[in-house]
Amino acid sequence: MIIGVPKEIKNSENRVAITPAGVKKISKKHKVIIETGAGVGSGFIDAEYKSSGAEIKSHREIWKADMIVKVKEPLIFEFPFLKENQILFTYLHLAGADPELTKLLLRNKVTAVAYETVTNRKGQLPLLIPMSSVAGKMAVQVGTEFLAKYKGGRGILLDGIYNVSSGTVVIIGAGTVGQNAAHVALARGANTIVINRSKQKLIDLQKWAKKMRYKNLKIAVSTESQLKKYVPEADILIGAVLTAGHKASKVISESLVKKMKKGSVIVDVAIDQGGCIATSRPTSHKDPVYIKHNVVHYCVTNMPGAYPKTSTIGLTNETLQYIIALANDPEKSIKADKGLAAGVNTYKGFITNKGVANALKMEYKYRAVLDLIR
Repeated sequence: MIIGVPKEIKNSENRVAITPAGVKKISKKHKVIIETGAGVGSGFIDAEYKSSGAEIKSHREIWKADMIVKVKEPLIFEFPFLKENQILFTYLHLAGADPELTKLLLRNKVTAVAYETVTNRKGQLPLLIPMSSVAGKMAVQVGTEFLAKYKGGRGILLDGIYNVSSGTVVIIGAGTVGQNAAHVALARGANTIVINRSKQKLIDLQKWAKKMRYKNLKIAVSTESQLKKYVPEADILIGAVLTAGHKASKVISESLVKKMKKGSVIVDVAIDQGGCIATSRPTSHKDPVYIKHNVVHYCVTNMPGAYPKTSTIGLTNETLQYIIALANDPEKSIKADKGLAAGVNTYKGFITNKGVANALKMEYKYRAVLDLIR
């Protein structure tokens, strides 16, 4: 199989879908073609890819490959290159993306496999975990940055000082993003409140904090009354809600945002899936924030792209086994691995993920992928 890796064109996206080390493993059985300069943003030059067994090609040549491996979903400029029966393996977030992309994938009968819905035997999301870890750690960091007065924030130092108390971070969600955000917030000495539907995740986080001797953690099971109680206390509010494949639920209403402190900061990490805060809209690394109801909103759709070296290595360490499996025999590997099958979002003109079909109101186009593969 010919595997093509294009250069990412999303605003300030410097990650790349395969490292030279990955090429070395894949090229033992398959041909890998890399777009000129695709890895430069992550610190990998063309010569490294060549010495690992890849060929360096132009943008147009890359998209002729049997399988396209990317980091982010194709943008409108790339739509014309998607061809019938091609495999596309990337973060898709179709439930929150441009509906035209889904329509094109269906029309061209592309086998679109989404990193974010692949599962493992434990029911975890192995291809989302590394990037969620980066985004979670970043969330407190960028929130702290935009608390600065000259950036529109309240003008408080989150950590506080010896005679001034620390600020407060409220985190909605205790999954990978929420846990990593909590770890950073607690380490910085911030008053940290984590709200989540699942009580067990909160208990696990509390046990970890106790083991680390952090005394500044408060947990709460998510209810309307608890949100109303704690959200207005936030100096930084982090939206870390995820339902794999589905559009994110708007757990924080606009009326609640209006009750937040002037100059407080919202970081909506769920923005890829449409955002979990009613006032959120997508932003970019070049123009990361806007102010609404006197609250600074940071809603960058590709947060880990800010740290491409770490993010690329973390991501590709997890995706490599799936790339090889799909290249060896796509249908056989999907049939043999229910977790990989869960990653298939479109196949032979059908939507094969219920969450995507529901979000786009295209239930009539839904079929289970294992029913389509004979």
